[in-house]
Amino acid sequence: MEVKLDTTLMLAVYIITFVTGLPANLLAFYAFIQKFRQKPTPIDILLLNLTISDLIFLIFLPFKMKEAADGLQWNLPKFLCPLSGFIFYTTIYNSTFFLMGVSVERYLGVAFPIKYKLHRRPLYAVIASVIFWLFSLSHISIVYIMEYHNSTDSTEHSKNSCYKDFNEEQLKILLPVRLELFVVLFCIPFLICVFCYVNFVRILCKLPHISPQRRRRAVGLSLGTLLVYVLCFGPYNVSHVVGYVYRKSPDWRHFALLLSTFNACLDPIIFYFSSSTVRKLLNNILKRMVGNLQLTCCYRYFYCQQWSCTGSEEVTQSSNETS
Repeated sequence: MEVKLDTTLMLAVYIITFVTGLPANLLAFYAFIQKFRQKPTPIDILLLNLTISDLIFLIFLPFKMKEAADGLQWNLPKFLCPLSGFIFYTTIYNSTFFLMGVSVERYLGVAFPIKYKLHRRPLYAVIASVIFWLFSLSHISIVYIMEYHNSTDSTEHSKNSCYKDFNEEQLKILLPVRLELFVVLFCIPFLICVFCYVNFVRILCKLPHISPQRRRRAVGLSLGTLLVYVLCFGPYNVSHVVGYVYRKSPDWRHFALLLSTFNACLDPIIFYFSSSTVRKLLNNILKRMVGNLQLTCCYRYFYCQQWSCTGSEEVTQSSNETS
């Protein structure tokens, strides 16, 4: 009963993330591609890479849905197991790096506006993006190592599961790597984010010529990003530390991992606060929707009025003929 409840919850979270995250990220991707045809800024490049990472994650998410629907049994081709896990975990740490990059870009822009404007180059954001991708991919290669290292000792149950049950030899390698992920790929980016956004808001609020709307947007961006770190990435990465201390994965680890999946549908909210390109595109779409809705309502109103008038005339004419 407990396993069935867990799988039902997993499936629900995966479906919600897929249904909400896919259209939102596709919209953001379209906005950034349009911006690239003009003149992209460093923050556009960072957010585009984050969008691509989220989209790749969402494309592979149906495999996790199938796993949850089958009661956490992996009934798909075996090579898809490490591949889907590799994509799944890479997206988590891609997000921590690219959100950190956005926070650094924002902080430098207000702390050293003149110097940063003189040295601001999209090429630097491209180089940073390549480094972030390589760093995440190299660390998450542990998924493939665990899949094929000493797997002959696995039980029949673990052979039908995907990246869940490990023997003692595998844990000797996996647990220290997870601790490194916690320190290097979570704690350091998170502390940099906190430093940058606290000072970003502090400096921005002291500037006299900044409009209240921009201040609110800055606070929303900062709180939203830090909230994603704490809620989406915090519990999962804390499970690395708990697992290292107790020499086994905690029972609540899969619930923590579910919170990480919500990141794919929360990132577009950060895009809205971070990029004027996304805001303009979303505002234009909403205006078109409202305009179409108004046209539809006006058409129905005039149509109904005309129909009512015509119907009234027909009734009057019919009465006159009768009399």
